This record gives sequence, C-alpha cells and structure tokens, in this order.
Amino acid sequence: MRVLAMTAAVLAALSTSVAPAQAATISRADLIARAKTWLTANNGGPVPYSQSSYWGSEGYRQDCSGYVSMAAKLGAPGQRTVELYDTYSTAISAKDLQWGDIVVDPNGTGTTRHVVIFEKWADPYKSGYWAYEQRDVHGTTHRVLTYGLSGTDGYYPRKLKNVTG
Repeated sequence: MRVLAMTAAVLAALSTSVAPAQAATISRADLIARAKTWLTANNGGPVPYSQSSYWGSEGYRQDCSGYVSMAAKLGAPGQRTVELYDTYSTAISAKDLQWGDIVVDPNGTGTTRHVVIFEKWADPYKSGYWAYEQRDVHGTTHRVLTYGLSGTDGYYPRKLKNVTG
C-alpha cells in the first residue's frame, strides 16, 4: 500500500510538472497565421480530418486538438482536447474572447469532444464569431460559429497559457 501511495505521488508530481512550462510561447498573430496554413496545405485544399493520421513535416494529428496544438506550437503529435482544456488553458468569459483563444467542449468521448480557434467577432452584437477548426468530413474550415456563447452548450471559452499579446 505504501509503495502504491509513493508511486501515485511521483506520477502526480510528474504530470503537473510537464507541459505548459515547456510549450513555446507564440503570439496571437503567429497562431492565426499557422491556423490558416492548413486551409490550403493539401495541394490548395484543406488538410483532411483524421484522428489517426499526421500532417506534414511537423507531424501533428489531423483532428481538432492536433490542429489547435499545431497552430499554438504545443508539440507534435498534439495535445488531446481535455489536456487543452485542463492543462494548457485558463477560463475566460465569452465576451473577452480574442483572436487566438480557443472554445472547447472537454466532455464526452474522443469522437464527441471538440475545440476551435477563435478569430474575430462576426457581428457587432457578438452573436457569432469566425473560427478555424478541423472537423470530420470537411477537414480544415474557417466559418462562423456560436459554440460557447450561450453558456449552456458545453463549450467553454479559454485562453491558451503560451499565447502572448
């Protein structure tokens, strides 16, 4: 029992010391510029979606969390959606979203969780926003979304810890 407790303590210490401190800082402008690259990286078209394939020389997973990790330089093959939520970001209110922030649904399974990159408000009423996302069937897209604005849809606005500006 004592060995189990010591092992758990060591694992907990390791898991809290890894990650955000090692993530390279990136400006909001650079994050958005990196996100845009996947819109045309596949011979002029979007990078296709896949939870098991990796894209380009950097080798990021072609799913939503791999895409956000790529844009934010969080290390290949990419963090998982739950890690982006729990470890790599902090909560913000929807009204405070800025370009390069993320909107995350951390609940459910690997096929139901989702994360997108906020670019800008779609209208002066802040009723929708332009976002970059990696989504099933479509691959990389740039479109207007409302995830996270209602406060009741399971999506949460977050600021990535390694983003500056």
